[in-house]
Amino acid sequence: MNRTYDREWYMNRIDAIRSIIGIDCGISQDLIAGFCSETEEEHQDTLSLMKYVQYDYGYMFTYSERPGTPAAKKLADDVPEEVKKRRLQEIIALQRELSLERNKLSIGKIEKVLVEGFSKRSDDFLQGRNDQNKVVVFPKENSDGVAFRKGDYVNVLIKDCSTGTLLGEAV
Repeated sequence: MNRTYDREWYMNRIDAIRSIIGIDCGISQDLIAGFCSETEEEHQDTLSLMKYVQYDYGYMFTYSERPGTPAAKKLADDVPEEVKKRRLQEIIALQRELSLERNKLSIGKIEKVLVEGFSKRSDDFLQGRNDQNKVVVFPKENSDGVAFRKGDYVNVLIKDCSTGTLLGEAV
């Protein structure tokens, strides 16, 4: 994919980020499974890098040729579709594990959340994002009946989580 850096350089950058910002730093990834000529060894390298970095969340896709791109002009789409799909499922499964573990680190902490609007599942709850760009869902009113609105910053005590969402209550 024409990266201008190698694995060691990338890992050093991750180490530097974590040493400066700390464990609470949110790091995400965009991964393409089955890029032209990707070997099984390279796929395993991707999985091991994911484990090393401990990404908070990611965007994961199979490679598909896009007309006019350098890859489409110069490289053969030679990884079979079933191999791409298997590799993508392995990446997604690992990312779910990593996301859950990273999200568990927030339980018991108070997060500053920018309210974006109502939760997708209920108008009784709001959703927003914390400093790590993680989705946080919490009741639209605090225990005193104060209602929060889109654009408000709210301190939320995180009480639980899923692989993609932190759950809490305003404090």
